[in-house]
Amino acid sequence: MKRMRLVAAVLGLGGAALLIGAPAPTRAVADDAPPSIVEDFSYPGAAQILARQNVRLISGDGHILLADCATPPQGDIGLLKVYTTDEQIGADGIGRVCFQVTAPTGLLNLEVPGVYEIRGDGQSAGTGHEVTAELRSDEGEAITVDVDPDGSTQVGLGADPDASPTMLLRLTVTG
Repeated sequence: MKRMRLVAAVLGLGGAALLIGAPAPTRAVADDAPPSIVEDFSYPGAAQILARQNVRLISGDGHILLADCATPPQGDIGLLKVYTTDEQIGADGIGRVCFQVTAPTGLLNLEVPGVYEIRGDGQSAGTGHEVTAELRSDEGEAITVDVDPDGSTQVGLGADPDASPTMLLRLTVTG
């Protein structure tokens, strides 16, 4: 028995428990482990934006941001403006939602229904960002358009009054 006590003292309780056949004690793992540091690119505040502006912002790289449409231009660069047939879209009650481009490249996945026009952010010729918009018609047709960097681009009903409404799904800035 003396030898067992010596072994228990040397090996600790876990080792002693193994020697005599008892289950070894286990350590509890905290249930409140810190969150993963892997970025999922989900849009911050998306639920509140959906509730207030009826715009679903899904994910992006942080370089295309929802903006107040009343924000004045900074030099020759203003805001990307998306116009819809639904007056409940956006904060100003006229079916408009705006985005600020903060870098030479950017990506935003979103859902904005009834889009008929997208206005580039350039305030004078040659100043706006190059933007591609991906849309889907109500019939499921995929549509990709290059947005005029310094003017308006008609899509869906804006391009053809007989066309079905289109949902804006992605904005990509490439320059």
